[in-house]
Amino acid sequence: MRQNTAHRAAIDPVPNGVSRPLWSVMIPTYNCAGYLRQTLASVLAQDPGADAMQIQVVDDHSTLDDPEAIVQELGQGRVEFYRQPQNMGYIRNFETCLQRSHGHLVHLLHGDDLVRIGFYEKLQQAFAQYPELGAAYCRHIIADDDGHWQRLSPVEQPESGILSDAIARIVSRHPIQTPSIAVRRRVYEQLGGFDRRMASCGEDWEMWVRIAVHYPIGFETEPLAIYRSRAASLSGKAVRSGQNLRDVRLATQIIRPYLPAAQAKSLDQQARHLWAFWGLYCARDMLAQGDYRGALVQIREALQCATSASVLQFLPSVLWAIVPHWSQQLQQAWHRLGSRENHLSRSESL
Repeated sequence: MRQNTAHRAAIDPVPNGVSRPLWSVMIPTYNCAGYLRQTLASVLAQDPGADAMQIQVVDDHSTLDDPEAIVQELGQGRVEFYRQPQNMGYIRNFETCLQRSHGHLVHLLHGDDLVRIGFYEKLQQAFAQYPELGAAYCRHIIADDDGHWQRLSPVEQPESGILSDAIARIVSRHPIQTPSIAVRRRVYEQLGGFDRRMASCGEDWEMWVRIAVHYPIGFETEPLAIYRSRAASLSGKAVRSGQNLRDVRLATQIIRPYLPAAQAKSLDQQARHLWAFWGLYCARDMLAQGDYRGALVQIREALQCATSASVLQFLPSVLWAIVPHWSQQLQQAWHRLGSRENHLSRSESL
């Protein structure tokens, strides 16, 4: 069942003779050493020891900070460090993480995200209880730059266990963030790495769908991972340019052939609605922050995802947020016009 395309790395099996801990916690970083201390601390707080867990930071040739110093200070020799010889881009850095892992379960934990106590214990129990799982994930918490909790991901089902209707849930809802999921290494070996065609996001969603098509997925109801949504991150910058929605539209096209034939059309439409509404919600947030240009970019890209009645009905509530801006601009223009007329009147009187 091993797969490989020109757009995915082949993940080689672990060579014979290499020790195989249960866990490989692989931490990709790039210019985020300010957050790495918290990330490492969250893992080390539940460290079962080197025989059971590999912990390695893989840095994509950071230029603005020194993640190795943080690893040395906090890891005290327990945490491995690898620095790319040059900047490879985030997906190829993920590939390096997968290739350098040698545990049976791989957890990709971004260098600005965190896990809560119980993450590894609960997911390990899921894999032990259901040997057929290809991956298992927990609910996650969305936090801001400062780590303040913003919201929780939804409860997909009332009990922990095998996720029911996993393909449809993941396609239509995207309930998984990368720090919240662990994957059997042999699954990556069989299905390949992340798709390199995405430039900023969507590669994770495509991967989780790909896995769900081939394997059962485990679900843990407790929120044990924290995903940090940062304005300065790659995904944050992509929102301002609209690259985020261009990427997920591409990902939607890529996953369409994976889907069961009887559900493909319906799920494709649900995915497009998912991303259209994401773009409109992003636009609404950007309007509230005064980023009108970025908001209009999001609206334009969202309408290329879907233009159904529900999307068009939601659009006016988003656009309404721009009215105060237009009103302010009109007032300023009127004030400038009045000032100019007053100036001309004074000049004529002289």
